[in-house]
Amino acid sequence: MPIPEYDRPVARSSTTSDVFNATAEAGRREILDALIAGEKAVGAIVNDLSMSQPQVSKHLRVLSEVGLVSCRAEGRRRLYRLEPARLRPMHEWLGKHEQAWNDRLDRMDDYLKELQQQGERQ
Repeated sequence: MPIPEYDRPVARSSTTSDVFNATAEAGRREILDALIAGEKAVGAIVNDLSMSQPQVSKHLRVLSEVGLVSCRAEGRRRLYRLEPARLRPMHEWLGKHEQAWNDRLDRMDDYLKELQQQGERQ
């Protein structure tokens, strides 16, 4: 017998609706890394990474939907390039945490220096 509290549809957010979710998958991050050097065709990305062509194409579609990569046609080939400006929301969010990490590391450094000075006095 189902329990009413747990037998309701659960709202699910799309796993690829924004930059954060799209980059959560390691394969998509690998593709972004491969495109840092410049634009590449799907075949070149497949050769660079240990992924099949269908996997690369699927990930490129997700990355394109959120604007992290753009595509242009050159004859029959499709060339993809990174759109780094779309990473700005992630960069800004990480920047807040980076400051907190730096503050903690500075406090730890001060504490270690204090311990060293106490050890030198003894």
